[in-house]
Amino acid sequence: MDQNDVTALSGATVRDPAGEKIGKVAQVYLDDRTGRPEWVTVRTGLFGTKESFVPLAAARFHAGELVLDATKDTVTGAPQVDEDGHLSEQQEAEIYRYYGISATSASGGTDGTDAARGQYAAGAVGRDTSGPTTDSAMTRSEERLRAGTEHVEEGRARLRKHVVTETQQVDVPVSREEVRLEREPITDANRPAAYEGPAISEEEHEVTLHAERPVVATEAVPVERVRLDKETVGGTETVSGEVRKEQVELDDPTGTARNR
Repeated sequence: MDQNDVTALSGATVRDPAGEKIGKVAQVYLDDRTGRPEWVTVRTGLFGTKESFVPLAAARFHAGELVLDATKDTVTGAPQVDEDGHLSEQQEAEIYRYYGISATSASGGTDGTDAARGQYAAGAVGRDTSGPTTDSAMTRSEERLRAGTEHVEEGRARLRKHVVTETQQVDVPVSREEVRLEREPITDANRPAAYEGPAISEEEHEVTLHAERPVVATEAVPVERVRLDKETVGGTETVSGEVRKEQVELDDPTGTARNR
């Protein structure tokens, strides 16, 4: 890769050997001596907030995408180095060892690499003191807070039934027979029956009395159907986070600078 690839690499999609997406290229680092792209940082994570260094010696640029000889877990587990715009020789060696690459064969024994953003431009006013001159301006960037949602299990509702016993009272109409003594005088109608039997004797007569008693029994009958359902209710929650932004300061000992 050469200087012309810097713009194409910036923001390119990064994939593993199986074609699975790992993330996107955040920054391109150039060799101090040759000015060629040597490193990139790959932005991963839920909101792209994590950046990991990857040597271009372990990658190939194909069809506008960067294909790595490493998995996503390998990239996210790379040694963390501050993205301060420059990689020291010691930092390079540490990351090369992590990816199993010889630092000498990969970079030719350079003295470090610097971050490059944008295209190279001829006729730039002044020069870069932190590394190779890229263009006539520096880019000021800032982080933006991105918020989203994820589905998590908050709890489980269960529908359960059990048996309880209670006492109920029901009014039941009942009837019973009671004995009633009736007397009637001797008349022509009952006289034959009155003279039957001996004139004077002892005699007994009985009547069986009946009564209704309440009887209690139970039966199980369906009364209603109960089921569980769920609905989604909306709301708003306020989240906060810390973001970084770059500020540009002018150091002008002559005091003649003007803002445009």
